[in-house]
Amino acid sequence: MTRTVWLFDLDNTLHDASPHIFPHINRSMTAYLERHLALDTAAANALRVEYWHRYGATLLGLMRHHGTDPHHFLAETHHFDRLAELMVFPNALRGMLRRLPGPKIVFSNGPKRYAQSVVRLMGLNEVFQDVFGIEDMGFHPKPGLGAYRRLLMTHRLKARDCVLVEDSLENLRTAKRLGMGTVWVTRSLKNPACVDRKITHILGLARIGLPARRAAV
Repeated sequence: MTRTVWLFDLDNTLHDASPHIFPHINRSMTAYLERHLALDTAAANALRVEYWHRYGATLLGLMRHHGTDPHHFLAETHHFDRLAELMVFPNALRGMLRRLPGPKIVFSNGPKRYAQSVVRLMGLNEVFQDVFGIEDMGFHPKPGLGAYRRLLMTHRLKARDCVLVEDSLENLRTAKRLGMGTVWVTRSLKNPACVDRKITHILGLARIGLPARRAAV
């Protein structure tokens, strides 16, 4: 019998990035646009948000319209002097994931080095088979199909054997389109067709059955 392969988003799925980490990244991105595009703070922040809404990632807009070096951008905007002090995650996470049967991969739109640092600080290095970051996606992040196909090809996986655990509904829609099982980490009352299971917190994963999966279409 084929084992389920668990794909985990990182920010706001495995840990809570909203209180400290996301504000830091947003400030760093705005400052980057100020320096490299000669914008004032208000214009830089507006452009950051515009590209995020239009392309799903500020980086894609910068690459497309300004020729920004993605490696430089990611290094500058995801630099943390004391990342550990900004982390918010449950102490029971490691034990829960270790008890969850099947291989596990972090599938994050964040840069690989940042994602690896977060995983290490949560004590989860031994839990995950790989940390798949935006560089591994060829800088074309979720929810684009290419990101998922790169992961499946790299790890020689079939979509129907995978379950994606995510806080982003758009990312889950793509996963379901490919035939993956889906778990939505949310407090929303909605029940979209692309969602197999809902949990309000990552630790809730221990209390649900495996999502039903279907063949890819």
